[in-house]
Amino acid sequence: MAPPIQQLISSTALPSELKLIAEKVLNNERITFDEGVTLYYKGELGFVGTLANHIREQKHGNKTFFNRNFHIEPTNICVFDCKFCSYSRLLKQKEGSWELNEEQIMDIIKKYDGQPVTEVHIVGGVHPKMGLKYFADLIKKIKDHRPDLHVKAFTAVELEYMFRKAKMSYVEGLKYFKEYGLNSLPGGGAEIFDEEVRKQICEDKCTTAQWLEIHETAHKLGIPSNATMLYGHIEKFEHRVDHMNRLRTLQDKTKGFNTFIPLKFRNKDNQMSHISEVSVVEDLRNYAIARIFMDNVPHLKAYWPMIGRTTAQLSLSFGVDDIDGTIDDSTKIYTMAGSEEQSPALTTQQLVDLIKQVNRKPIERDTLYNVVQDYTNYQFDEVVPVR
Repeated sequence: MAPPIQQLISSTALPSELKLIAEKVLNNERITFDEGVTLYYKGELGFVGTLANHIREQKHGNKTFFNRNFHIEPTNICVFDCKFCSYSRLLKQKEGSWELNEEQIMDIIKKYDGQPVTEVHIVGGVHPKMGLKYFADLIKKIKDHRPDLHVKAFTAVELEYMFRKAKMSYVEGLKYFKEYGLNSLPGGGAEIFDEEVRKQICEDKCTTAQWLEIHETAHKLGIPSNATMLYGHIEKFEHRVDHMNRLRTLQDKTKGFNTFIPLKFRNKDNQMSHISEVSVVEDLRNYAIARIFMDNVPHLKAYWPMIGRTTAQLSLSFGVDDIDGTIDDSTKIYTMAGSEEQSPALTTQQLVDLIKQVNRKPIERDTLYNVVQDYTNYQFDEVVPVR
């Protein structure tokens, strides 16, 4: 029997423009901007899913990656006013705000002493009193306490503000953080790169050009990063493709992005609550088209706390090969926006079971996708049901 993608190509019912895209995917050829837009407007779920799964399995086989990580959010106090954000509070707002001091943050770090976590992910609001020196000293203390722990920290939005206040260039600021122990950057703050859309949803924070320049500079300094895209709000399909195209162009240049992470807009308790959320079908289509278009980014991640465990499982047949990690904390950036998971923590066994239930191979990785443990045939001592 011919592979599913060849069956698609031989189908007489398939429009010629979609057949051409399928042939490109089969031949490992890059699709164009216009073809990406065509997929959004004309590519049904089954069609884009077949193409994306072909690419996913060509790149990674049946492997699905996860890591043992935990998140720290030092504060939700923020100088910026993003319309989609349910999380941040202004400095003068006391209700619902928090601000962890260094001792409290180190207490969280120490809670994982003796546990085989490999990454701490530090992001939060842009606090006017938590600057570059404060966070550099914090990273050094983390590294002094646990040298093996990978520190993935600070979105480009946080970095741009810190560097500006410290009167440092991006090169100077990133070198400074790297010397203190910063290992990689997360991909947050990208939202949608189209300048007109950005003006409507997050006008006062770092620009598209600044976000891209910070990540390009990081890559040149040997600091890898991830990239995100906030979808399902006021943007059009063309804006999504434009966003991915800018990332794809930068990746051609630097090869510094490890993972692309589409993030679903959630409408709870923010200034864009009047906008309806997109369906699960659109979530899966978006993952699939991202996998097809973002041909030079190795991994595609579905952030399970945002979309829920069931949709995360489904996404593994639509191009996704990574579902993030154990998280294991009370991360609030997405729960406050109405994400599916209100207590975002899974044990390693629960993550492994989640992956095995859809006949994929669970592979624990570190931040840079080095294999830590293959759980395909691993037997846990006791059964922990997936909630």
